[in-house]
Amino acid sequence: MIRAMLELRIQQHFIDSADLHYQLSETLAKPVDAAVQALLASLTGGGKVLVAGHGASQSLARYLAGLLVGGFERERPALAATTLEPQTGAWPAADGELALARQVQALGQAGDVLVLISADGQAAALAEAADAAHARDMTVLALTGGQGGVLAKHLRETDVHVCVPHERIARVREVQQLVLHCLCDAIDAQLLGEQEPI
Repeated sequence: MIRAMLELRIQQHFIDSADLHYQLSETLAKPVDAAVQALLASLTGGGKVLVAGHGASQSLARYLAGLLVGGFERERPALAATTLEPQTGAWPAADGELALARQVQALGQAGDVLVLISADGQAAALAEAADAAHARDMTVLALTGGQGGVLAKHLRETDVHVCVPHERIARVREVQQLVLHCLCDAIDAQLLGEQEPI
């Protein structure tokens, strides 16, 4: 009996996730397309992509940087991307919120793109990093969930915000990973031409 209930619970996760993906396919198509254009403009213009995440979203940040450098589903030259670390041993604990902003100040240049990933957008460190990117004349691409949190308030009209309007963190991260795949696939299609999915 308990096992049957557990199986139903597992099935419900698949159903809920699929429903949300379907519901958002039209809503997110336009901002994801805008994100692709921002990334392409930077990468083809000699810029680079700096990527950072907050908490568990840092793994998605590393994943995106890895896909841009190493390739997605097709062989192509490496694209200039790197992950910023939220805090290193060299940073005093009190300066932890500024660690990302300092890295943006050190590595960012006009024409680069800063990608910030967060399930809720509430991390002050990401907002500080966005401000640092603006000071460097960089574009910010924010991937958030819920209402976008404090990070949404630090974005400019020239930035791109891909917000998953859902409160459940697991669902937000599932959609965000798909968004990363969409970004990489679209970049490859633009750089290498269309190809049927394998």
